[in-house]
Amino acid sequence: MSIEIPPGLTELLQGYTVEVLRHRPADLVGFAAEYFTRLRDAREQEAAGGGRRVVSFDGEPMQTESNGEEEPDRDDDDDDDDDDFEPPVINRCNRRVSVCAEAFDPDEEEEDTEQRVVHPKTDEQRCRLQEACKDILLFRNLDQEQLSQVLDAMFERKVKPQEHVIDQGDDGDNFYVIEWGLYDIVVAKDNQARCVGRYDNHGSFGELALLYNTPRAATIVATTEGALWGLDRVTFKRIILKNNAKKRKTYELFIESVPLLKSLEASERMKIVDVIGEKVYQDGERIIAQGDKADSFYIVESGEVKIMIKSKTMTSKEANQEVEIARCRRGQYFGELALVTNKPRAASAYAVGEVKCLVMDVQAFERLLGPCMNIMKRNITHYEEQLVAMFGSSMDLLDPGN
Repeated sequence: MSIEIPPGLTELLQGYTVEVLRHRPADLVGFAAEYFTRLRDAREQEAAGGGRRVVSFDGEPMQTESNGEEEPDRDDDDDDDDDDFEPPVINRCNRRVSVCAEAFDPDEEEEDTEQRVVHPKTDEQRCRLQEACKDILLFRNLDQEQLSQVLDAMFERKVKPQEHVIDQGDDGDNFYVIEWGLYDIVVAKDNQARCVGRYDNHGSFGELALLYNTPRAATIVATTEGALWGLDRVTFKRIILKNNAKKRKTYELFIESVPLLKSLEASERMKIVDVIGEKVYQDGERIIAQGDKADSFYIVESGEVKIMIKSKTMTSKEANQEVEIARCRRGQYFGELALVTNKPRAASAYAVGEVKCLVMDVQAFERLLGPCMNIMKRNITHYEEQLVAMFGSSMDLLDPGN
């Protein structure tokens, strides 16, 4: 089914989104009602008077689009010349549009309309880059040609301790993959900065501002020396965003059907679609291993997964035998326990027949699944009851490992 975006809708929603980000209202619905009422009144006044349209919201002009001729740019130095100066409508033809206001429709964008970016690399740099990118979920659904173009376009950036790689509130310019180094994730709220997480020698960041045309949601500060690989905004949009649009069409209905995610807003579920990757496992293949450090969360897309455990409460003769404790089917998930408890994997998981899983790395899990955390914590009690019924003890959950 082909869906056509009505003319003017993109600009209309962008204007509203910018005002939401500026004012951060507690009541989004009430704010929207007031915003669009004022916009409608301004259009009626413009139609009656033939003048320019500038909509005021709490004393500040809102960004709107003019249907008539745009006024030419005025020099910024003239801003203080007249106390009664009325800010002009933004001239989108002559000025560079803010990154956060740029429109991009992956379905309409033509192939190869942008000149490809290539940063030359030595063989040694290329090998290091490939190693750093091998587990990046955003790259997993790219075909070989797309991945090659992405690697060609990436550039190396060395950082020093206390250097800010990106700052909260800034426009998104690059996506970054970590080669090595420690980086704090700092979020400012109510005039207080708080460290909410850390990247430890691997991972990636900066994609949210590029995916959703929003300001940076956090500040990333290097706490040691380190090395990053950056991907420019244009290449990211041309390849990653276009690929993500195809992925959304594939996965959005499935994600909506997952019981765990039903409590999330639609926009939150779409962010999950954007960061997940798909992995296929063959019959008998081990997906996760008991005792390993947890790095991913899994949702079964198709097939069946059996959960096996070696119990410490068994006799020595039985100690090396794994016992099946559960099966996961389409829409069910596993691997969350170790991420919630910050402990090693308490069980192993094996594919039964061919299995397709949607995989989310630990950084995305912590960032996007916060609203589901209470549900997952409640499941720990259920797991304990299962182990007590089978082995007479829940020690394997409290003290996991081989």
